[in-house]
Amino acid sequence: MIVRSLTLPFVAALAAAGMQPVKAPRASYRVVHVYPHDHGAFTQGIEYLDGFFYEGTGLNGKSSIRKVKVETGEVVQKRDVSREHFGEGITIWKSDLIELTWQSHVAFVYDRATFAPKRTFSYAGEGWGLTHDDTALIMSDGSPALRFVDPVTFAERRRVTVTDGGVPVPRLNELEYVKGEIYANVWQTNLIARIALDSGRVLGWIDCSGLLTPLEKADVEREGGVLNGIAYDAARDRLFVTGKLWPKVFEIKVR
Repeated sequence: MIVRSLTLPFVAALAAAGMQPVKAPRASYRVVHVYPHDHGAFTQGIEYLDGFFYEGTGLNGKSSIRKVKVETGEVVQKRDVSREHFGEGITIWKSDLIELTWQSHVAFVYDRATFAPKRTFSYAGEGWGLTHDDTALIMSDGSPALRFVDPVTFAERRRVTVTDGGVPVPRLNELEYVKGEIYANVWQTNLIARIALDSGRVLGWIDCSGLLTPLEKADVEREGGVLNGIAYDAARDRLFVTGKLWPKVFEIKVR
């Protein structure tokens, strides 16, 4: 028998019996390569495609979508977002680039090649991170929930609660789909959760502490910069991480 997830009543029963569900293990990393990153980019979402990063940045009046050269950090294409919107997570779905906003309850759909606006969608609650699997967009809203939504209509199909050892994990932020799992930053931590797509159970943690030097860390944290950026190159099995206002993008291997 395979137990796919633990319900909260079952967790309570275990606790009453003096037993605790096993929490997911933590893994570390090694740095494979370091790339430059715009220190002024308040990174909300980042994707890799065909040799470029596509990046969404936040803050009212500073939000944008960008196409960036991986090796140099050069911004080769950019579209600013109207100042009333705080840009959030992005993902690429076929020929579209889709961007959430934090509290405007609207998602923008752009042509990926030209960044020309195509349409918008509305949703309830806040928008944080965004990714997709083969059939649905997957979004976070700062809670322990992940929403699976239709990529054409943005109608919600289902949602799962992300748990570790049966305990909900809040503040899920930037998302990336990696080899059948969802990777999620937990806001204001150095942790990335590896999440089972069907149950929401955390399969493991990647502890990204120590990527920045102490001086770099102090510099970005003064301005609100934290780990918040996951991109994956499926063709070459490369995992990239960065953060808001970070001066670097790190290619890492989990170990």
